[in-house]
Formats: sequence, C-alpha cells, structure tokens
Amino acid sequence: MKFPLQRLIQAGQEPYEFEDDVDVQELEDMNNDIRRIEPVHINGQATMHGEEITFHYSITGTMILPCARTLVDVTYPFSMDVVDVFSTSPYYTAEDDSEVHPVDGEVLDLKPYIKENVLLEVPIRVFSGDEQAYEQTPDEGEGWQVMDEEPEDDQIDPRMAKLQSLLNEEDNE
Repeated sequence: MKFPLQRLIQAGQEPYEFEDDVDVQELEDMNNDIRRIEPVHINGQATMHGEEITFHYSITGTMILPCARTLVDVTYPFSMDVVDVFSTSPYYTAEDDSEVHPVDGEVLDLKPYIKENVLLEVPIRVFSGDEQAYEQTPDEGEGWQVMDEEPEDDQIDPRMAKLQSLLNEEDNE
C-alpha cells in the first residue's frame, strides 16, 4: 500500500481517504504461530499538517493459529485501529525514540507498518472450541503421559518422611 507524497500534498488540509485489501502472506514464513493469513482489509484516512503526515486507519482480517492444547487450526478474527505519524522533514532522523517515522523518497509505503501491527495482534495462545478435538488428543506417548493436577492420596515423599514424623509428634503433644 504505497502513497505518492505528491498526492498527499495536493490533498492539503483535507483528509485523503483510502481503502484496500493488502496481502501480508509473508507473515506466514516468519518465525511465529501464523499458519495462514488472508489479505487484510485497510480502511482509513491520511492528513498532512506541515511536514507531518498522520494516518488513522483500521485493519481487519482473519488468521489461522494452532490451538495451544491440540495444535488443530483455530480461526482467529482480528480488528484494530492504528495511528501512524510520518515526517517528510529532511532534518528528522529515525534515531529519536519518538513514534514518528521518517519518509525516504517520494513514496510512503504503509505495508511494513501494517505487517508490524498485525504481528502485534497475534495472541500468546488460542484454544479450539471443538470438544471433539480434545477427545482425540492422546493421553500418553513414548516417555510421557498427561497427569491430573489433583494430588494423590496424601502420599508422603520418602525424602520428607522424617520431617512428617516430627510433625506428627508435635500434634500428639
């Protein structure tokens, strides 16, 4: 999603409206949990004030992520509102810790910022609502098994048996 600066300058103080679908499938190849992602829908406006361009836009889309318990595909819809500020000033440097991005050249490419915002929207984990998938997951395998969180019948660790006998003596007194 590229914007020629000349078009934004011609709009002047009036907001420049835009709407498009952006393909961000490169995110699938990165080291993250996104298995598939459809093109995201972008809708917003850009306004120019002096040497600063402010983009207010919304990103909506759907990504496929693995379930944290069963690893089956989970459809995760997302929607977010974003504000990005860019500077066309030749004296502005990106070394500042501010949230203003420099514009290099005559074309402003919004796609890297869209991809960054989509990556920030990926949840830490998702769970499938499909109960059948949970029933089909194995309870044990080679060298492992699923254990309940409930403690077993007050079994005393043999390493703590001596300590337990001391506690029992105190209770008896």
